[in-house]
Amino acid sequence: MNLRSFLSKLEKDGKLVRIKKSVSVKYEIANVIYSLNEQPVFFENVTGYSFPVFAGITSNRDIIAEGLGTTKDKLLFKLVDALHSPKSPEIVDKAPCQEVVIKNPDISKLPLLFHLPGDGGRYATATVATIKDPDTGRNVSYHRLMEIDRNRFTARLIPKRQTRTTYDKIKGDLEMAVCIGNSIPVMVAASLGPPSGVDEFSIANALDETPLVKCVTKDLEVPAESEIVLEGRLTREVDREGPFVDLTETRDFERQEPVFEVDCITHRKDAMYQALIPGRLEHKILMGMPKEPTIYDEVSKVCECKNVLVTMGGGSWLHGVVQIKKRHPDDGKKAIEAAFNGHKSMKHVVIVDEDVDIYSSNAIEWAIATRFQGDKDLIVKPDQPGSSLDPSAKHEPGKKTLTTKVGVDATIPTGVDKKKYEVVKYKKVDIDDYLR
Repeated sequence: MNLRSFLSKLEKDGKLVRIKKSVSVKYEIANVIYSLNEQPVFFENVTGYSFPVFAGITSNRDIIAEGLGTTKDKLLFKLVDALHSPKSPEIVDKAPCQEVVIKNPDISKLPLLFHLPGDGGRYATATVATIKDPDTGRNVSYHRLMEIDRNRFTARLIPKRQTRTTYDKIKGDLEMAVCIGNSIPVMVAASLGPPSGVDEFSIANALDETPLVKCVTKDLEVPAESEIVLEGRLTREVDREGPFVDLTETRDFERQEPVFEVDCITHRKDAMYQALIPGRLEHKILMGMPKEPTIYDEVSKVCECKNVLVTMGGGSWLHGVVQIKKRHPDDGKKAIEAAFNGHKSMKHVVIVDEDVDIYSSNAIEWAIATRFQGDKDLIVKPDQPGSSLDPSAKHEPGKKTLTTKVGVDATIPTGVDKKKYEVVKYKKVDIDDYLR
């Protein structure tokens, strides 16, 4: 479903809040989004700007699943199928995202947000960026952008990720187009991080029809129904980026990052600007959920994997839960090793049986309490490559972050009477029958 149709559906179903009061980009919009617990929201009047602002369409799995035409329980398998079977999108000649073309752009006219006191500046965050690598082709990902001046940002490029790898190996500027205001298929696909050479826009098209259009000034393609597109170049100039809040809700430090110079802005005549507040639900889900298919694929190589969840409590990055159908005594421990292979930054993983609800933290804790013994079911892996987002890890300049990884096998042991591990369940009755 395209973005505008989906927003209309959310509003019709009473799931979208419409704010008519004039609001400021300086902390106010971010605080309203936060206070709504990131429920889908549309700000009609943004003080000093002609663009309305919306947010919250990827703030929970039920909304994402609805936007992809599935359910939360089947969401993982929808993503796995799209990753395994990408579909090349149609290239169109005319597109809504190019109804207005501005070749002397002024990014100060965009309602970029100040999110929190202490931030380095105004940031664009719901930013789906595309480049072309000379060897592997198109790549799509997210890069936060901090406003510097009239047509320049600093762009956070993470080492060893595709954009940074391409930027480092070429000479001169790297063309990049940044799309703001995108459908759920595009947003999810851009976050997946498939193997190099696999096109994320083709994954989006496999999730739902996603036609592309050629950029006006760059040799790049973008989703035809994007709201706003920034066409520009990652230059060899570097400047300050940060501080800014990251995934774990702690403040990331200031760095020197490449300057992204905007040469052209295209947008719909009635374009909407998309916001996404850092360190919160949308940020977490778009970081963590895309790792679930890769964990699923790795675990499926060693046992029957039923489901995977990268949990919010672990910053949607450091903790995972894997549900398996246990057939052999060592399936749980095999699943632990495979899960760490599927998500290299994961720090702690819990393996559970089919009867445990992976979306319930109480159920996970119960499984650990009743099915786990530390002397037999715990795997501890010290001095492992870890995530730079973990403040408790060992960080040394110029070296890979090191951490201790822990796996918990909270599955029922084999060769035991499973009845004593089963949860007794009451039967729900129709209470109305007793109130008449």
